[in-house]
Amino acid sequence: MDVLTDVLAAAKIGGVLTSHLRADAPWGFRLDQVPFAAFHAVTRGECWLRRPDAEPLRLVAGDIVLLPMGGGHALASDPSGPLVSYDDILKASGASMPGAYVELAGAGPRTRLICGAYPYEDSVAHPVLAVLPPVLHLPADRSREHGALSATLEMLAAELDGGRPGARTVVDRLVDVLFVHIVREWLDSHAEQRASWLAALRDPPIATAISHLHGDPGRAWTVDELALTAGLSRAAFARRFTALVGEAPLAYLTRWRMGLAAQRLRTTGEPVAVIARSVGYASEFAFSRAFSRCHGMPPGRYRSTHRPATPE
Repeated sequence: MDVLTDVLAAAKIGGVLTSHLRADAPWGFRLDQVPFAAFHAVTRGECWLRRPDAEPLRLVAGDIVLLPMGGGHALASDPSGPLVSYDDILKASGASMPGAYVELAGAGPRTRLICGAYPYEDSVAHPVLAVLPPVLHLPADRSREHGALSATLEMLAAELDGGRPGARTVVDRLVDVLFVHIVREWLDSHAEQRASWLAALRDPPIATAISHLHGDPGRAWTVDELALTAGLSRAAFARRFTALVGEAPLAYLTRWRMGLAAQRLRTTGEPVAVIARSVGYASEFAFSRAFSRCHGMPPGRYRSTHRPATPE
């Protein structure tokens, strides 16, 4: 069971290219409180990432930054110059997202940027994104050391420049792949950090227990049974799981069940009672209460709110 893939799918973390920029200094734009994870990759030149209450971060060709929880930020040719709204830039250029190609004319050095977004269902994505720092900066030298990450970025840039048939599909897939490589690289370089859900996946006993939970979420698991799968005593397992994952085993199971239920409500027409049973609830009423506590609304309203509109 690939637990990370499982969570990315349930959280509906899917990347989309938002823009491909060619900017000649001086330039600067701000993105106001984006409600998704965002990434920016510099393929030529250099620029500055600017955030409220943080020192500007210089980025050079080959650098990648991921902002896991989004938030307001800016990119500019210098660390302190004026900024304009990116929405205004799009309107002025006549471009539209996703995938806008934007040129910012100036007399100074040229920078090229690839920018993208990763929308997600917050309650399910939490274990992946909440454990990452507000800004995950992968300098060019680290990207090159992580060969797959550097190769993915090169292929992404080549597809954007090539104009070949099917490029849109290839770009979208590569943006997804880029996210996984970024998370992998961060996990590999922070293996010493033990108190996070991602670090738990590197701990064989706890990773085994999590894999069992994901593989059979409808089972009436007990802490004793999970401890047995991990090869630990009940007390040792409960302490270790909570320390690594950040919540108790059965609390994690409940949140995972609610994430799976939300995914099925969004993507299938199955009756609520069927979905309830699939995630371990014999009573539709008990399931509805648990779902409402997690998602802030009952299953029926969640489905009507989140299902895509049916074409007439």
